[in-house]
Amino acid sequence: MEPKATTTGLPQDTHFMEITLEAHQVVPPPPTSTFDHVKNRVKETFFPDDPLRHFKGQPVRKKWILGMQYVFPILQWGPNYNLKLLRSDIIAGLTIASLAIPQGISYAKLASLPPIVGLYSSFVPPLVYAVLGSSRDLAVGPVSIASLILGSMLRQAVSPSADPVLFLQLAFSATFFAGLFQASLGFLRLGFIIDFLSKATLVGFMAGAAIIVSLQQLKSLLGIIHFTKEMGLVQVLTSVFKHTNEWSWQTILMGLCFLCFLLVTRHISLRRPNLFWVSAVAPLASVILSTILVVAFKAQNHGISVIGKLQQGLNPPSWNMLRFHGSHLGLLMKTGLITGIISLTEGIAVGRTFAALKSYQVDGNKEMIAIGLMNIVGSATSCYVTTGAFSRSAVNHNAGAKTAVSNIIMSMTVMVTLLFLMPLFRYTPNVVLGAIIVTAVIGLIDIPSAHAIWKVDKFDFLVLVCAFLGVLLISVQGGLAIAVGISILKILMQITRPKTAMLGNIPGTDIYRNTDQYKDAVGVPGFLILSIEAPINFANTNYLNERILRWVEEHESEQDPKGLSGIRYVLLDLSAVSSIDTSGVSLLMDIRKALDKKDLDLVLVNPIGEVMEKLNKADGAKVLIGQDSLFLTVGEAVASLSCAMKSS
Repeated sequence: MEPKATTTGLPQDTHFMEITLEAHQVVPPPPTSTFDHVKNRVKETFFPDDPLRHFKGQPVRKKWILGMQYVFPILQWGPNYNLKLLRSDIIAGLTIASLAIPQGISYAKLASLPPIVGLYSSFVPPLVYAVLGSSRDLAVGPVSIASLILGSMLRQAVSPSADPVLFLQLAFSATFFAGLFQASLGFLRLGFIIDFLSKATLVGFMAGAAIIVSLQQLKSLLGIIHFTKEMGLVQVLTSVFKHTNEWSWQTILMGLCFLCFLLVTRHISLRRPNLFWVSAVAPLASVILSTILVVAFKAQNHGISVIGKLQQGLNPPSWNMLRFHGSHLGLLMKTGLITGIISLTEGIAVGRTFAALKSYQVDGNKEMIAIGLMNIVGSATSCYVTTGAFSRSAVNHNAGAKTAVSNIIMSMTVMVTLLFLMPLFRYTPNVVLGAIIVTAVIGLIDIPSAHAIWKVDKFDFLVLVCAFLGVLLISVQGGLAIAVGISILKILMQITRPKTAMLGNIPGTDIYRNTDQYKDAVGVPGFLILSIEAPINFANTNYLNERILRWVEEHESEQDPKGLSGIRYVLLDLSAVSSIDTSGVSLLMDIRKALDKKDLDLVLVNPIGEVMEKLNKADGAKVLIGQDSLFLTVGEAVASLSCAMKSS
């Protein structure tokens, strides 16, 4: 006679005692030495990409070639370079140069540095990246957020107008420390550190910084002479309306005209991607046109300020200006750390974005080394912090760039500008540079991403809002610190308060699911089935102990419909427990002892290899993995133990 299936998925029959169930045996993994265990863990932590996999089984000469190609990615694609690729890269390089030149001048002013430093930073760093970088689309140069942070942090100690030489020294030194930190992350394979900047953190931070950057440009757009050096929203707006007597209608008129022109061209390029070149050349066209207007109408005599004379020639060496001692050393290291993390995060994110579009890989550690060495070299050649900029990289991608040669073409164009065209920028109005910055940073306000975060995870949205408001109301670095702190707090909460769930049987099946998620999942008489969905370690053992025993207390007095006794077995599904430490092993032993006092049995279900290995090695823990205490699936455990209950 075949046994019938009940709504709990268990067989029920008068001859239940005659049914024999053969359970699958759960065995620990093969023993591994402590050295092998540590080696595997280190490899997965620091070398998940296994960079040496291509060297295995290769002759010595081939290994040398592969090693050189790994260090200098240009050697991978360089031998196959041809005129067709060069034509595409020349077009892309000239296009991004038209954007890089006005942006370089504008961002240098944003960092309170001489405008010429922005052009220097668009000449040397792209050449270094072209040799060391692994991205084909990344366009290198100064970026708005790093410029803002660098300038605001250094201005806390030194005034760029009162002591310009010292301010330059601090800027180059901070750039050196930024590069040193970035390259160290790559060499030491510590890139996972930047992962603490979650998407929510970056979206909120970038949006807040974009607004602060835009508000800072009111000095140029309104023609204000005396303007605050603070970055907070309240201080900036107070300074704007405190000096209304300095507003210049001529400056405002010119600023509005060129700002509208730049925004319109940006809108055209967004709506029609094939017209990307419209917004790409618009900044340089604005610089040229505004300079002509200033010269033609002598506008500098009517309240419109201009850049002034710029130094002509290539980057002068600056290694003698680097400061590694003195009272400002702490500030320099802090500034380098923060600007290094922000620029590195932006550069790698941009590189991976466009690599995904073209289906190729960007090596994160090599990118860190390339960007770091780029900034170290830049600090010795009168450059400040640079990275891959999203706006220029988007233009580079849309212009059809095939390789990093587009960066070389851009660099050569900037070189020609530095050698021969600098006098032409003397009468460029500051108001146009302000309009260029505003237009560039508007793209950093990502409302669709913020809305998507709100829909998916409210806590992540809270992190976003905290980063946004922190930047606006406190400071750029303060807002970033708050957001990172909240993100780390979220991680700690997930570690110390892991998710646990009570499982029930889906009627008519051998499947067990969360009773809160699946309303038709029902409990099995005599069983309390719990699932732990996180690693078990010293940080959460107290919580898990209290939570599991509280569940037991809540259910041991419950009676099934037939008035039989309450729970007899407590099943812990460990399928989602990826690791366990000695505190976790002690937790399971303590739970078993507590259940023994209540005349209940603890049963473990499907512990993974590492958990099994540690339970097998721990003194006194082998009782946890003995017969009738360990099963492969929840269904198997329930079926087998139900037989035992029926026979007792």
